[in-house]
Amino acid sequence: MTPTFTLEQIAQTAHAANRALQHIAGDPNPSPPWEDAPQDQRDSAIAGIRTALDGATPEEQHQAWVEHKIAHGWTYGEVKDPEARTHPCLVPYADLPPEQRVKDAVYIAIVKAMGTAG
Repeated sequence: MTPTFTLEQIAQTAHAANRALQHIAGDPNPSPPWEDAPQDQRDSAIAGIRTALDGATPEEQHQAWVEHKIAHGWTYGEVKDPEARTHPCLVPYADLPPEQRVKDAVYIAIVKAMGTAG
């Protein structure tokens, strides 16, 4: 029997994949491991899981992430800085570099694979 995954388990897996891609891309400030991530980052990931499970495209997924970040005090900045709440990906999806678009596609693939199991 295929296991059923919770939203948090899916979010934790997607977070780990995103973190790995951040390392590969040379992100100078990658996300912390799930267990060390601040609660607002975990909440954002779980909200993203719900959006992806509702059938969001990578573009829609990114826009939902942007709206969540802005609603929680983040603004565009040249450098990702959790303390200053700035992030260079707070731009339209079309303006994201290719490696950032890959993260959205991988995220959705993980959600679809794990979210339909069970």
